[in-house]
Amino acid sequence: MAITSANQLELLQIADAVAREKMIDPGLVVEAMEDSLARAAKSRYGADMDVQVSIDRKTGQATFTRVRTVTDEDMLENEKAEMTAKAAADTVRSQGGDVFVTKRKIPIYGEEGKKIDEKEVRAFYLQKPSEKDAKRMEGVDQDTPPQEGDVLVDVIPPVDMGRIAAQSAKQVILQKVREAERDRQYEEFKDRAGTIINGLVKREEYGNVIIDIGAGEAVLRRNEKIGREAYRPGDRIRVYIKDVRREQRGPQIFLSRTAPEFMKKLFEMEVPEIYDGVIEIKACARDPGSRAKIAVISYDSSIDPVGACVGMRGSRVQAVVNELQGEKIDIIPWNEDAPTFLVNALQPAEVTKVVLDDENERIEVVVPEEQLSLAIGRRGQNVRLASQLTGLDIDILTEEEESKRRQAEFEVRTKLFMDTLDLDEFFAQLLVSEGFTNLEEVAYVEIDELLVIDGVDEDTANELQARARDYLEAQNAKALEAARANGLQDDLAGFEGLSPQMLEALTKDGVTTLEEFATCADWELAGGWTVVDGERQKDDGLLEPFGVTLEEAQDMIMTARVMLGWVTPEEAMGQTDDAPETEEAGA
Repeated sequence: MAITSANQLELLQIADAVAREKMIDPGLVVEAMEDSLARAAKSRYGADMDVQVSIDRKTGQATFTRVRTVTDEDMLENEKAEMTAKAAADTVRSQGGDVFVTKRKIPIYGEEGKKIDEKEVRAFYLQKPSEKDAKRMEGVDQDTPPQEGDVLVDVIPPVDMGRIAAQSAKQVILQKVREAERDRQYEEFKDRAGTIINGLVKREEYGNVIIDIGAGEAVLRRNEKIGREAYRPGDRIRVYIKDVRREQRGPQIFLSRTAPEFMKKLFEMEVPEIYDGVIEIKACARDPGSRAKIAVISYDSSIDPVGACVGMRGSRVQAVVNELQGEKIDIIPWNEDAPTFLVNALQPAEVTKVVLDDENERIEVVVPEEQLSLAIGRRGQNVRLASQLTGLDIDILTEEEESKRRQAEFEVRTKLFMDTLDLDEFFAQLLVSEGFTNLEEVAYVEIDELLVIDGVDEDTANELQARARDYLEAQNAKALEAARANGLQDDLAGFEGLSPQMLEALTKDGVTTLEEFATCADWELAGGWTVVDGERQKDDGLLEPFGVTLEEAQDMIMTARVMLGWVTPEEAMGQTDDAPETEEAGA
């Protein structure tokens, strides 16, 4: 099948028809045709030849050219597509005055054979170039002989394609068109991730629902479906675009109806104040198909955020509930104060007391006995959603359990003071009742804080502090002796900020020198949390029992590195400032 003048314009007509049908650029279809004709020509002239085809966008005329690149003699590998500068100069010289030097863009291909870029070079045409190529002659040096990087171009006769070559060309065109269609689909949807779209159910495959979204198909995985929902072909469905990925088989669009963001977008559609930014959904937690909690805040004091989201007679929230197949939604006010926010998040349960542990991101909630089941919820649903909403681990205790625990702590501290300070039980209980929890507080507190205790005069206070300091000094000496026995070196022993007990703990784990200490990670010293398979796991730190935080551990490690000359003080300051403050610091 030769390309004659009779079917030259037909090429452009076919390209235009295919482009309209696939909604892609007609130029991409023409480029696919050029590639297919070039491949057919290579099968005729030899695969080693660099054959390129150019189709005139106005007349449809296809020009077949052979391109040879001028390269260094030592780099010459393919004599049919490359030539040395001397051979190129001889070829040009043999043509006499018929050589036209213009500019030409040649493609650069990646490892997978896909065009990734192009570069402009001097092109020596051994026959008269086309009108389009001839226009590029202006400003191009016509006298300098071919140099490395230039190309020689000569026109070759068009190929007469047989049935096999024509079929191969057809496959190339289909492949290129398919790639262009995929690229168009990806470009269309890549910026729509995080939005809601309406689609039409086409079919179900292994529990996954394939949805027609107009310009292609998308996948609603079975773990992204609300449990009770069932779909039939032809059903209209509203979904959230969770992710758009460019993959080898084409763009993959993943949808969701269980994502918390889906609920946020639904409220944004139903509540104008959220769309306008007057009200913001600060947090959202869902048990898809069953129950959800959202926390809202209003930036206009005259607008009630909860009331605005509920709507007149519950019309706004009911529209969202209907879309989510009856999922119950608790709308609660956001509060910067974590304990107050948690009390709101645990509604409808009533909370007696909240104790927040900022360091470990845990919170203890005390509720009346009759409110315990309500606070926990069916299968732990209420407390689980409240935990997701606040980002804190929640321990729920009854008043009786909390009282027993406080009593146990009281007894432990009382016994500590009795054993270490040689006090009777009554006097030890007085210290605990006044808020003293350890010996350091007794030893180094201002003496006036001891004098407020009933029955304690200045002499008694001084005696208490003397006993506490003597005991601590004895413990420090014992710990330092144990650390020395474990191999403690002087450079680490003299490091400021490490107590004898800390040195003992470090040396037990094999950290005996300042250099070994400087190689530690902050989470190895202070501990942290690692998320594994969605579960938070605790990493114990060597100095965690002594209350060392991640920030303090970072400062100590950087100080040690500065002392060793590994980093400058400025570098240490920058690394400390940039350190991540995440619960995955121990990962």
